[in-house]
Amino acid sequence: MNIEELKAKIRVIPDFPGPGISFKDITTLIKDGDAFRFAVRELANKVGNKDIELVVAPEARGFLVGIALAYELGLGFIPVRKKGKLPAGTYQGEYQLEYGTDVLEMHRDAVQPGQKVLVVDDLLATGGTVSAAIGLVERAGGIVEAVAFLIELTYLPGRKQLEKYDVVSLIKY
Repeated sequence: MNIEELKAKIRVIPDFPGPGISFKDITTLIKDGDAFRFAVRELANKVGNKDIELVVAPEARGFLVGIALAYELGLGFIPVRKKGKLPAGTYQGEYQLEYGTDVLEMHRDAVQPGQKVLVVDDLLATGGTVSAAIGLVERAGGIVEAVAFLIELTYLPGRKQLEKYDVVSLIKY
């Protein structure tokens, strides 16, 4: 398998969730065991040389990629969730949505000061969600070694928002 074959596994849905949006549906990729395994191993190869201690990912699709990648790298996984979903004390980070804002949270004891972290999400678009996750890691004292994505929408400004970080992506549109 190669990256173009992997890209062909992603279903593109026009005008979802609204007019003019071209949704990249990864469910068609992750249901194919060989394709999903290839994607996770390729991402692991791209970040495996970095000094990383933990993988952090926001819900929901970020979990799908982040947990598998953490497992492949032999690392622990830290979930970043929507407000009110985590049971212990949290840090909160606000981020922009198309129409308004939302809040992500991470347990206060999830990342220790000085720990080196890989932040993972399924898709890089504007960079809002991942920037909120990065902010939570840094607020806890963690060091973001890299940010990784299964998909990057190069026609949107997400990479520019993350220019101070090492950004890795597998599939580009």
